[in-house]
Amino acid sequence: MSRIKIFDTTLRDGEQSPGVNLNKLEKLEIAKQLERLGVDIMEAGFPASSKGDFQAVKLIADTIKDTSVTGLARTTKGDIDTAWEALKGAAEPRLHLFLATSPIHMTYKLKITPEQVIEQSVNMVSYAKQRFPQIEWSAEDATRSDWNFLAQIIEKVIDAGATVINLPDTVGYTTPAEYGKMFHFIRETVPNIDRVSLSCHCHDDLGMAVANSIAAVENGVTQVEGTINGIGERAGNAALEEVAVALKIRSDYYQYDTGLKLDEIKRSSDLISKLTGMYVQANKAIIGRNAFAHESGIHQDGVLKNTETYEIITPELVGVNSNTLFLGKHSGRHAFKDKVESFGIELTDDQLKEAFQRFKQLTDHKKEVTDDDIYTIVMEIKTEAQAVSKYELKSFQVQYGQATIPTATVSLVTPQGKTLQTACTGKGSVEALYNTLSTLIEEELKLLDYQLNSVGGGKDALAESHVQLSVNGEAMNGRGSAQDVLEASANAYLNAVNRYIITKQSVKPKEVVKQ
Repeated sequence: MSRIKIFDTTLRDGEQSPGVNLNKLEKLEIAKQLERLGVDIMEAGFPASSKGDFQAVKLIADTIKDTSVTGLARTTKGDIDTAWEALKGAAEPRLHLFLATSPIHMTYKLKITPEQVIEQSVNMVSYAKQRFPQIEWSAEDATRSDWNFLAQIIEKVIDAGATVINLPDTVGYTTPAEYGKMFHFIRETVPNIDRVSLSCHCHDDLGMAVANSIAAVENGVTQVEGTINGIGERAGNAALEEVAVALKIRSDYYQYDTGLKLDEIKRSSDLISKLTGMYVQANKAIIGRNAFAHESGIHQDGVLKNTETYEIITPELVGVNSNTLFLGKHSGRHAFKDKVESFGIELTDDQLKEAFQRFKQLTDHKKEVTDDDIYTIVMEIKTEAQAVSKYELKSFQVQYGQATIPTATVSLVTPQGKTLQTACTGKGSVEALYNTLSTLIEEELKLLDYQLNSVGGGKDALAESHVQLSVNGEAMNGRGSAQDVLEASANAYLNAVNRYIITKQSVKPKEVVKQ
């Protein structure tokens, strides 16, 4: 079978999803999981976009060794130089250069001629080749570009040193037949095309990103770009788990293999949804919670007699296992440590101690603790950036009843070490709690989004809250968990504020780059 390389851009294009704002520790944990999943290339970010993105890309490049790490750059020397500084510690430094080639982009966005686009691309590929052994060049908005112009510029950037040519469907405009024909045309027209690999990068605006990606593979593409869970700008990117499993299940038809460790898909999906706050819809293909649920009586009868009647994918294939209850209040530190290590997560002694304490606190209220509960606790500790000073919740109390006005009383420790206390009302208990916190915090705050989810099932399930706050005009995400939904909500609110405190000195708002 032909090997198709997987280029994961969850940390770059995926992070450009509205409302997603990952810190470098969260990005590193995602990168480690992508390495376990077995992706061939991961796009760690856009180093020139901000100091924070530069630091995250550098940390990932210096840490990840079994997966090639790349960074995005515009066709400018400044972007290329910055990318090199971030990526030079990687096992295989790789650069991803892009420039738009469609008439609408060249005319209205770039405001340069096609000849200038060719010249700029060739010059910057040649410049980058002085440092980077692997250079991917992308024709932004390729699917709305003139094919003859594409063939002309591709030939020249290959001669300049490009090793991968990517033709993205940047706005999700094309169809499988059109996309396949475009790659077929390029392969037949560009004389030196055999010197490079061809890559596809599809967006899902018309719901055809995965189908378009597979059509590209059928027409000579050997690298597929996308994201886990299909996250990304607008309607998102091609969902890599869908591409990989489709090729696996229909190997009788598609003679291609990705090399992904498919049983790591569920863990990868869970981690990314948890850290981004973009929860997977129940009916999502491959990893939605309903993917293996059969409610129809006829379906249930068939599955009980033979799972293949309605299940074409076994849950175990993608890492979905029965959520076995294994630890409780009598479980010791050694058993807890073994479970954490089984997740592939490394904790310092102090982090392990804190995680074990939180686990013990949970067992005081929850008789049976699941893998998902422990994973939530561990990832919260692992990805929590430490601030020199931050807001800490000392205590809170909420009074609520149908005949009373919801009132929250909060005691809060400020970054300056002062303990403040006040009470405020609201239309509901969460609003009262957030009004009180907002009164005690000196930053200007506005709640943009609030989500509350359970980790697992049951009335004693761990609650996990995600919020997005405008903190002094800058959107920040926050995440918090607790068995009590109000405590989880308060933790998420403060987490967003504390993330702002940590980053406000060094990170400017990320620049959105379409690709």
